[in-house]
Amino acid sequence: MAKNKTIFTCQKCGSQSAKWLGKCPDCNSWNSFVEEDYAYPSSGKPKERAALYKEEPVLLKDVQIKESNRIQTDIVELDRVLGGGIVKGSVVLVGGDPGIGKSTISLQISNQLSQKGHTVLYVSGEESVAQTKLRAARLGHTGSGGLLYIVNQTDLSLIAEHINKLKPELVIIDSIQVVFEPSISSSAGSVSQVRECAGILTQLAKTTATTIFLIGHVTKEGTIAGPRVLEHIVDTVLYFEGDRFSAYRILRAVKNRFGSTNEIGVFEMGSEGLKEVSNPSEIFLSERPKNVSGSVVVAVLEGSRPLLVEIQALVSRSSFGYARRRAEGFDFNRLSLLVAVLEKRIGLSLEAEDIFVNVAGGIKIEDPSADLAVALAISSAFRDQPVLEGLMVLGEVGLAGEIRSVTQAASRINEAEKLGFKHCILPANSLKNLNTKFKKIELTPVATLKAAIDIASGQAVKSK
Repeated sequence: MAKNKTIFTCQKCGSQSAKWLGKCPDCNSWNSFVEEDYAYPSSGKPKERAALYKEEPVLLKDVQIKESNRIQTDIVELDRVLGGGIVKGSVVLVGGDPGIGKSTISLQISNQLSQKGHTVLYVSGEESVAQTKLRAARLGHTGSGGLLYIVNQTDLSLIAEHINKLKPELVIIDSIQVVFEPSISSSAGSVSQVRECAGILTQLAKTTATTIFLIGHVTKEGTIAGPRVLEHIVDTVLYFEGDRFSAYRILRAVKNRFGSTNEIGVFEMGSEGLKEVSNPSEIFLSERPKNVSGSVVVAVLEGSRPLLVEIQALVSRSSFGYARRRAEGFDFNRLSLLVAVLEKRIGLSLEAEDIFVNVAGGIKIEDPSADLAVALAISSAFRDQPVLEGLMVLGEVGLAGEIRSVTQAASRINEAEKLGFKHCILPANSLKNLNTKFKKIELTPVATLKAAIDIASGQAVKSK
């Protein structure tokens, strides 16, 4: 008989204690310990599991890597984020808000690969087989001509049996929070269950070369529910960003052992599922108003892809005792820094003004090259004066009001030129290192923020 004991587990980091603690000693979170009844597995099961995953050590020089180690899904945006396709034997965790498209993209991947001759097993723990069929039909997937198996199951031991029997190349677990290991007495979704199930599935993927996609729920803070160790166990962590009430979704890799974590994929949610957006810059700028103050376009770099987005700013007199600062899609601390530079170096009186900054399209910007665009948008909104028509800007703003150089300026300018922009303000050092010649866009180098504001406000732009 398995012995039971009561343990307390931190829901944030997975730390365990024999007694309840008000504050976690590892992650310093308060009131995060929950009581769980843990049952030791029977003496026979660990031996069986060890024998199942037994593998002899091999020399590194003897390991053979085949060129077909990646599986192409033919969903270009997804393949880009994954680093060129799905790596066989990898474990991918997909997280995001409810209704944002996690199950939809998983079903589309399953259909695409099954139509190419790959065996796929879709494990739906939250929907019946009939409900999954209805959702597939809504997306236009009939399953004919492919090897796509669907099962409604939450027992991990039975899921492992299905995998060993069918030997699929891809397994979708929807979702990891509803799967449970029978030898652990705690309920599904608890820290112990999520950690144990993810560990077993990862071992199964590595030893059988089966790719496993895990769909994960998120908490109200936006992080994946369960212990933080879940993200450490898997090979790739993908997050869906964007408002679920908006049509556009952004798929971002926050961890990828087989590719870059800087790439993003842009999708549009429609009645037939997620559709790829081949030119996201044009989409993000399609509704941009003309001759309106506080609107500036910047070219940010997401991995190897330059992306043109609109920075919007609104400055109004504060009606309260203190001025408010709000930022959507841009770092709030960076916004406070830029406001301080505008007050100190440029002389704008912003201490009694409410300042709101928004990145149109729901995208989140981490590229420092957007500093100049945010500063120009705030200045334009404060003076109620639109910037030069057809203008795109680049540059990082320093504390002294200087404009610092950005990386890969040529690819950013080339993207702006393709979309018909006529003027570009960029750091002087970036122009010196620019080897490419542009015929349809005028380049104006600046060294200070004041010079950039003067030019953007309507002075003549000189081509260099």
